[in-house]
Amino acid sequence: MNTIHVDVVSAEESIFSGEATFVALPGEAGELGIKPRHTSLITRIKPGSVRIEKADGGEEFVFVAGGILEVQPHCVTVLSDTAIRGKDLDEEKAQAARQAAEEALKNAQSEVDIARAQSELAVMAAQIAALRKYRDKR
Repeated sequence: MNTIHVDVVSAEESIFSGEATFVALPGEAGELGIKPRHTSLITRIKPGSVRIEKADGGEEFVFVAGGILEVQPHCVTVLSDTAIRGKDLDEEKAQAARQAAEEALKNAQSEVDIARAQSELAVMAAQIAALRKYRDKR
């Protein structure tokens, strides 16, 4: 079977490391699909879910809050400050963080505060969408 090695790494730990037949994730310019022997690529990724079709036929879902993707013909590396396994996503916590970001946006006084709140709101919305996508697949 033709596989590609995949590493998903957060600032704190390795989230996933293993062989896969396909990886899908949110690229900066749209959804990316990566198969073994993909051409080399480095790009930024947006907040969203990384779907890994493992070599054993299973699937792994990981939420990333943006980051960097490096693709080599036999290796995919996803680097993100924040990465959470699909099974570890907490909807209540994500909803509370989204509400806090909405409140911060309402109370923002400067353009920097507005931009920070909008960014946090986008990340929380992507996390909630990733959580729902993960639940639908189970």
